[in-house]
Amino acid sequence: MREPRDPSLRRSVALFRAFLREQTDPEHCYGLLARDAVRQVERHVPLVGRTVVDVGGGGGWFTEEFRRRGAHAFLFEPDVRELHAGGRRPRGAVVADGYLLPLADATADVCFSSNVLEHVADPHTFLSEMVRVTRPGGLIYVAFTNWYSPWGGHETAPWHWFGAERARARYQRRTGRPAKHTLGENLFAVHIGPTLRHVRSREDVRLVAARSRYWPFLAHAVARVPGLREFATWNLLLILRRCPS
Repeated sequence: MREPRDPSLRRSVALFRAFLREQTDPEHCYGLLARDAVRQVERHVPLVGRTVVDVGGGGGWFTEEFRRRGAHAFLFEPDVRELHAGGRRPRGAVVADGYLLPLADATADVCFSSNVLEHVADPHTFLSEMVRVTRPGGLIYVAFTNWYSPWGGHETAPWHWFGAERARARYQRRTGRPAKHTLGENLFAVHIGPTLRHVRSREDVRLVAARSRYWPFLAHAVARVPGLREFATWNLLLILRRCPS
């Protein structure tokens, strides 16, 4: 089946439906998301023969999709439970912290991170490490769920708008189990405006694109409007180029 155009309503609906099946059918959900994300990368760089570093890629869906498209892809994930979720055993994975990747400078043609930035306490240091391991002229792909997005609270969303602790309590009442994510521990309130200002202030990267990852139309425009973008962007995608040293 032909993959839907990006952006488009058909694509957004397909991704949303897959997200609703994340717990029961993670292979479908993350397989679709991986194909979508890797196509976004391929718009900017041919992948055949390129070295790709997937930082925080969980069970390896993104890494596997990069390999299917001819790249030499390597997965770095700090949480062994995420690596093995659903009985998966991703080949060639390295248990490593995204703050301190066991790689030399300028190793990767593409450094990739999908929905990790909101899970690190120091996103600026995390971004700096991604930049460090990317060669000059290489591509950096960073996508994250911003806090005021309808999905910002992850499994507790959208009730996080009324307070993180209240949202966690509601989740436990409804499900009988504690929420996986706790604000300030493994989930952090990352916002679009400060993130864009930080990226634009850096001298080691050039901002190629800032857009909503999932929005079905005007994906770039919605990310340009202060205030509105914090709610309407849903998930911010940044495409960066590493500047020459």
